[in-house]
Amino acid sequence: METLRISTRSFTYKDFAPLFKSNVRVSLTKDSLNNIERSHKRLLAKIESGETIYGVNTGFGNLSQIRIDPKDQKQLQLNLVRSHASGVGNPLEPGLVRSILILKLLTYTKGYSGIRPVVVEKIVQFLNKDILPVIPEKGSVGASGDLAPLGHMALALIGEGSVFYQGKKMMTKTALSIARVKPLVLKQKEGLSLINGTQVSTAIGIKGLLEGDNLLKTADIAGALSVENSFASRKVFRKDIHETKMHPGQQLVARNVYKLLNGSKIVQSHSNCGIVQDPYSFRCIPHIHGAVRDTFVNAASMINNEINSVSDNPLVLENGDIVSSGHFHAEHVAQAMDFLAIGFSELGAISERRSHYFMKGVKSKFEPFVTKNPGVESGYMIAHVTATSLASENKTLAHPASVDSLSTSGGQEDLVSMAPWAGMKLLQIQQNVRYIIAVELIIAGAANNIASEKIRSGKGTGIVLKILSSTCNYENGDRILSGEIESIAKVIKNGELVNAVTKQIFME
Repeated sequence: METLRISTRSFTYKDFAPLFKSNVRVSLTKDSLNNIERSHKRLLAKIESGETIYGVNTGFGNLSQIRIDPKDQKQLQLNLVRSHASGVGNPLEPGLVRSILILKLLTYTKGYSGIRPVVVEKIVQFLNKDILPVIPEKGSVGASGDLAPLGHMALALIGEGSVFYQGKKMMTKTALSIARVKPLVLKQKEGLSLINGTQVSTAIGIKGLLEGDNLLKTADIAGALSVENSFASRKVFRKDIHETKMHPGQQLVARNVYKLLNGSKIVQSHSNCGIVQDPYSFRCIPHIHGAVRDTFVNAASMINNEINSVSDNPLVLENGDIVSSGHFHAEHVAQAMDFLAIGFSELGAISERRSHYFMKGVKSKFEPFVTKNPGVESGYMIAHVTATSLASENKTLAHPASVDSLSTSGGQEDLVSMAPWAGMKLLQIQQNVRYIIAVELIIAGAANNIASEKIRSGKGTGIVLKILSSTCNYENGDRILSGEIESIAKVIKNGELVNAVTKQIFME
């Protein structure tokens, strides 16, 4: 089991990768606990002074003008958590829930939330005991915090609702009894602090980046295989050509594709074919894949900044001032995920176009729809149709969520980010892209099987063809393809394809 040490150092989305594989052990540095303790003492001093503090001795949202008596302040926090646990839908996956809890810890270690150290210690205890709150996926608009889902997170910490304990769903009360964990008893501001923040939106963004890292390389691999087996030109990926454009992503992709095709006799076999230019979906791979790369880098910067930010309200400053702002607003995360959605939708779109090109056949090389016996066989006609349907679906899903808003909380929260939906549809786009690229790989492999099986492939593409031949029954001609598409999509998702290639070829 990996150990993740929570401190005030800077983290990136890559630090969260172990959380999506299995449970991890978590510990806190002494400095982090000291920051939390100092912040709590500042809050207590303000409470004792009688100052009006939002959410501590006032109501919430549009009820913030109502003063709360000291005797009711603990009940205020309990009522807040219960009322906000209003999410619906399927539970978030374990990796997302672990990420949400870690993001909460990272905010608290900065020392601006005013909570007691026992709150942080309870979150650590849940993680180390593998007790994960059941958090419904729908219900947040990504502003004033991811209120509904974080309400369910907080509900579990106080011993209510449901959890997954070591992978089994059960009532929280039962799980805590088995694990010998006492529920958290909330005090001033703690319920509010638990439900405030962008942690759910940011966790989804982290997953999108982790999935995206793998997909970016996979797309370059698929593009190279299609270039080789459609008999398109490798020359257009030369370094000196792309040095005339100042986009780092474009230059990187051109290098990747060129290297993947090193040593390919298939490429060399048509060097004097007389074709002047290939279609954009081949010739412009560096430009289109590269634009997605640069979008990814910019979005990753925004999400990394959010990971390392304080996301809470109100804030307890170092001088003791308690101030309200909007640090729970996930607009940066929403826009970052919308940018990613557009980028990955384009990655699927260009892949589908390459598959379409194969459907027309290549004269004297292979028949339309990459069939061995055209007419009697339909070849990969409908596999391409499947890719087309998913590419179309992605175009709808790529519509930005962050440009939409509905006023909530009686008008107090009048412009929200819709970040969780931006993230959920990004993940759906990425799943669709995995299928689209799987179809492209299968079709390009089929073309190789017919036209170039006995000719040496590139150093990188040859590895891909071995993986395809072990999964796809090319010798059988027409056959049920859905299982093969699912299998190759799984090979993409689990990183097997990229790992196999990068053992032989350095990919950026």
